[in-house]
Amino acid sequence: MQDLNDMVFFAEVAERGGFAAAGRALGVPKSRLSRRVADLEARLGVQLLQRSTRSLSLTSAGELFLRHSSAMRDAAQAAAEAVAQVQTEPRGTVRLSCPVTLTQSSVGPVLPLFMARYPGVRVEMRALNRPVDPVEEGVDIALRVRPVIEDSATLAARSFGKSRGLLVAAPALLAGQKKVAQPADLAGLPTVAMSAADGRSSWQLAGPAKAVFVHTHHPRYVVDDLLALKFAVMRGVGASVLPDYMCREEVKAGLLVEVLPGWGPPPTITHAMYPPRRALVPAVRLLLDFLAMHLDGDEPHEPCREKLSSARPG
Repeated sequence: MQDLNDMVFFAEVAERGGFAAAGRALGVPKSRLSRRVADLEARLGVQLLQRSTRSLSLTSAGELFLRHSSAMRDAAQAAAEAVAQVQTEPRGTVRLSCPVTLTQSSVGPVLPLFMARYPGVRVEMRALNRPVDPVEEGVDIALRVRPVIEDSATLAARSFGKSRGLLVAAPALLAGQKKVAQPADLAGLPTVAMSAADGRSSWQLAGPAKAVFVHTHHPRYVVDDLLALKFAVMRGVGASVLPDYMCREEVKAGLLVEVLPGWGPPPTITHAMYPPRRALVPAVRLLLDFLAMHLDGDEPHEPCREKLSSARPG
């Protein structure tokens, strides 16, 4: 009988397009994977992979063997997950990635509640300001905040609601300025921003009746971190656009004031992308449900639902 581990190694290498990516996902050194696949080819008496310095491709025998190897691996995972589902207490490790600002403002404060509720679950969370591929990087749930949910043939998506960007300023800053009653009045307002090419930045603001206004300004302070930007706004350095989940409490308390209510950037969608099979594991499914309950946006949205789209991500 074939060594079933070698079949799993081969399937991961073939599907992830290389030994390095498979090694990261499996936690196995690249050199060991290469040796095991080579041993597998020697036992089978056929070449499964065409290797070059820059690419890796399947031979015809490799394509045939991959179908059986993948089916064997998936059956083994399904068996383990079926057992996990009958456990009365969810256990195991859930790997989660999350944008830094969402971690600091929303996910970080509530995740300890999940940990206290399910003491048998271990969570590894990475706070990252870059796109994360759950399959490539071995992540169970990748949280994202984007204008649209990407289509993916390999990942499921779950929406947690829409959030808005708010143009806000400290009351003391507005007290010494001309009242901002319409978009054109923003011209005299000091600003801070995340970026400023050649000293200029711009905000695209949508208003009533689908009106759109692009405000180009010269920010006094530029910093590529939203939390630092929020500190500057609260200290009265200038006005800026902040996600509502970062500043709604300060607005309610009167520490910040929404400038030009009814105008703001297009909303974004807080959502999770994950391999659909992982949602069968109780700990992963429960964390998705928990996040859906606690990351609900201010704007009305369709009920959270899982979807598997038809097109592969670009």
